[in-house]
Amino acid sequence: MTTNSKAANVWPSFRYKDAKAAIEFLQEAFGFEVVAEYTSDEDPDHVDHAELRWPEGGGIMLGSVRDDGGVMTNTGIAAGSVYVATDNVDDLYRRAIKAGATEVMGLTEQDYGSRDFSVQDPEGVLWSFGTYRGAST
Repeated sequence: MTTNSKAANVWPSFRYKDAKAAIEFLQEAFGFEVVAEYTSDEDPDHVDHAELRWPEGGGIMLGSVRDDGGVMTNTGIAAGSVYVATDNVDDLYRRAIKAGATEVMGLTEQDYGSRDFSVQDPEGVLWSFGTYRGAST
């Protein structure tokens, strides 16, 4: 089996009480780009599935809370934490705070050489951004 090294192989997934508002926030605060959004025929505010790409590579999936018997039914609502590597930490921090993200940790120089910050989105997901891109092999 061959793999595309440029393809994103890790996709954090979330269910939000208000997925439409979450999508709007993630675009405004962090710069995610919507590449797919499927809504319910019965309720256009109910997001069955959305895919948002991170401009520097990778992405996330999300949808509205629902009890459909799938594996996501057993996860918490808007629960979890995501770390995103970026070189634009300072600008992204200012953008996130301006968009209404709740600061958890301001801009911080870590002892392992990364410059990071952490915020929560309106439903409580913890988003951390920093320059650390993983250990060298």
